[in-house]
Amino acid sequence: MTIDTTNLCSHLQKKLFEPEGIYYPIWQAMQNDEGLTAVVRSRQLHIYRNAKKILILAGKAQAKMQF
Repeated sequence: MTIDTTNLCSHLQKKLFEPEGIYYPIWQAMQNDEGLTAVVRSRQLHIYRNAKKILILAGKAQAKMQF
C-alpha cells in the first residue's frame, strides 16, 4: 500500500513510518491486508475496510475508532 504523505502531519509520519513509532505495527499490518484502504484528510490518516471507515490516526490527538 502506498499513500501520498504530502499532506500528512509530520508527527503522524514519525509515529507511522519509523520502527519505534506507536502506529508502526498498524502500518505493517496494512501492508499485508488487501481489504484495507487509506486516505489522507486534514493531515490525518483515515483507514477503511470494505468502504467503511474503521480508524482515524492523527499526529498529536488520540486515534479514533469508528464502528
